[in-house]
Amino acid sequence: MTKYEKAIYDIVAASHEHLTVSQVYERLKESCPQVVPATVYNNLNKLWEAGLIRKVSIEGIPDRYDSAHKHDHLVCRHCGKIMDISFEDLTAPLRSQLGEDFLFYDLKVYYLCPECRAAKGQKAK
Repeated sequence: MTKYEKAIYDIVAASHEHLTVSQVYERLKESCPQVVPATVYNNLNKLWEAGLIRKVSIEGIPDRYDSAHKHDHLVCRHCGKIMDISFEDLTAPLRSQLGEDFLFYDLKVYYLCPECRAAKGQKAK
């Protein structure tokens, strides 16, 4: 792993947020002021392709990067906030239905977060 790959991996793995390329870039600049955005983008993609981090793609917002540990996501349909959640592992039922192995699955459940629900309720009054 290169110096930048390691630093970017550490930033994503240590974060409890779902970071954009820009956020990773800003954090990396603190320790590597000479880094350019293309380096961050390219290394995030290398780490994702290697399965070391996850890319969370949601229509209408920039891709986010997350640790690779098994978990699912709640996505607010209104504000786009992403939260980690753990549901029962679906690997066995999916294998059974497909009759073969698959690469991975990515479960995203869309809802309205409490803040957006509250704001929507206030506007309705």
